[in-house]
Amino acid sequence: MPKNQKDFIDTFIGARLRMRRLMLNMSQEALGERLSLTFQQIQKYEKGINRISASRLYEISKILDVPLDYFFEALESEHAYGNKSEGMYEDEQVLPPYLNLVSSIEGKRLNMAFASIRDPVVRKSLLDLICSMAEDPVADTSGVDGIPDE
Repeated sequence: MPKNQKDFIDTFIGARLRMRRLMLNMSQEALGERLSLTFQQIQKYEKGINRISASRLYEISKILDVPLDYFFEALESEHAYGNKSEGMYEDEQVLPPYLNLVSSIEGKRLNMAFASIRDPVVRKSLLDLICSMAEDPVADTSGVDGIPDE
C-alpha cells in the first residue's frame, strides 16, 4: 500500500473521530483524559498526523459510543475521495468537502440547526434555496422528507 494511501486513511479516520467528538460536544481535553492522553495527542489523531493503533481505536469507539466500523464507513465506496480502480490516491488528495464541513464547528452548528427545524416543508425549502445558491449543486432534493417536488 503506497504511503499516501495510508496517510489518507489516517486522515479519514481522524476526521471521523473529530466529527463524532463534536457531535457529542466533547472537548479534546475530555477525550484525552478518558484515554490518558494529552489534548495535543488527540489533535494529532484528528489531523491524521499520528496513526491510531487498533486497540486505541477500539477504546475510542467505546468512549464515543460508535461501532468500530464507524471510522471506516464510506472509505471504500465513496468516489468523491478520488478513488481509483487500483485503490490509489492522488498525492494531493484531501478529504471530501462534506467531511471537512461536518467535522468543523460551523458544520456541526449548521447540522444541529437544520435538524431542529420540525416542519419538513421548511427543511425542503431551505435545502432547495441552498442548492440554488451553490455554484455546483450536487444534491437532488426531490422527495426530501417525503415531500415530492411540484
